[in-house]
Amino acid sequence: MSNKYSEEEVQTYVAGLISRAKEAQEVINGYTQEQVDNLVSIIAYKMTRPDVEKQLAEFALKDTELGDIPSKIGKIEIKVKGVYSEIKHAKTVGVIEEIPERGLKRIAKPVGVIGALIPSTQPEMIPITTAMMTVKSRNAVVIAPHPRGRYTSELAINMMRDILKENGCPEDILVCCDPDHVTVDVTNEIMKQSDLVIATGGAGMVKAAYSSGTPAYGVGAGNAVMCIDDTADLKDAAHKIMMSKTGDLAAGCSCDNSLIIFDSVYDEMIKALEAEGGYMCKGKEHDKIRSAIFPEWPSNNTINRNIVAKPIDVISKISGISVPKATKFIMAEETGAGFDYPLSGEKMCMTLAVYRVKTLDEAIKLLNNIHAYSGAGHSCGIYSNNQDNILKFALETKTARVNNNLPNSVVNTGNWMAGHPFSPSLGCGTWGGNIASENITLKFYMNNTWLATGIDRKAPTDEELFGDTGVMNN
Repeated sequence: MSNKYSEEEVQTYVAGLISRAKEAQEVINGYTQEQVDNLVSIIAYKMTRPDVEKQLAEFALKDTELGDIPSKIGKIEIKVKGVYSEIKHAKTVGVIEEIPERGLKRIAKPVGVIGALIPSTQPEMIPITTAMMTVKSRNAVVIAPHPRGRYTSELAINMMRDILKENGCPEDILVCCDPDHVTVDVTNEIMKQSDLVIATGGAGMVKAAYSSGTPAYGVGAGNAVMCIDDTADLKDAAHKIMMSKTGDLAAGCSCDNSLIIFDSVYDEMIKALEAEGGYMCKGKEHDKIRSAIFPEWPSNNTINRNIVAKPIDVISKISGISVPKATKFIMAEETGAGFDYPLSGEKMCMTLAVYRVKTLDEAIKLLNNIHAYSGAGHSCGIYSNNQDNILKFALETKTARVNNNLPNSVVNTGNWMAGHPFSPSLGCGTWGGNIASENITLKFYMNNTWLATGIDRKAPTDEELFGDTGVMNN
């Protein structure tokens, strides 16, 4: 699809989108805090009505053939309301912070036109949360959908454009690339011509965002690894792992991909997982599931797109593994990490790699090796009630998010049961090739101007500065 239009046609088309967005942004730039707050509240409310959620979820499944309708409805309901609850009272116009002791005032200003890349796995929800933060920060946005979810993203944006128009606001604050122009070349050009890029998607597109020449916030690839130690509540852990693994049929980047289980509780934990609908591969079934997910391995480790976020019966048919009717996810024992062990990587389907270790040090080393191969910086978790183990795990793993006794995919992007900020875009730090090691929230949508005035401050003497350190006695 990348050569569908000439270079000149691509540049001209995108310039038109950007021009429309810039013109609208100049209008909203003059809005008061009350005006933008009112618009965001209307968007959040109207887009979370049950009939709208159902329409978008059903349309998304038909458009992408990924995931399931109840999960998509749940994501819109929880994430959109969650984002709104966190930005509702935030100041984004004029002076938003004062630090009298330093004589500083922080003034919020828009970045201009944002180019937002939308993944195929969440084309129904991310446009809504992106639009809310765009309006709240007085920006405009040009949405670049994934080809597999382009009609869903267009539908969601058009719904919100109607809301803006009904409320006397320029609808071009929200612009979506039309489905016929959704190509790699057009997406790349949107990134080049925007003032800021927020890229939520695959590793290739995120890399392109950072190479676009435009300031960008990208996200790293997921490959969540969960550790279960000998103090864990195994029944609770198994249930939450099932929740995290099967939500939206494993479409999300935060779903569990590997389990590292202490040897002393291994057999009992496997039984607990089987009670939650897990099926453990036997004998040659390990190689069958590996071949189903990575059919071209060892030539490459490309995931079979026909197995991504598909029901368990599809996975069973493709792999040739017969599973019980009540099966919700498949497990396969693994022994190593890296290219030679493709199941240690992100799988994007309802399959878990399972490891057994004797100590926490062994678990941490294995986890870091797995993430060095796939999913660096994204997230991991530990099911444990040993506070020393929990802290050691968080200190020594190279990830931006560590969840303790929580379903990873449920809480990573924000949930009422945990404190992570609501956001579908998860920065993975320098481990994952990102500038941010936190969830990409409203503050990343704004520029800051710092107004400084004089203060009465004297430089400390050497005695005041170094007297309590002991260095002056050397």
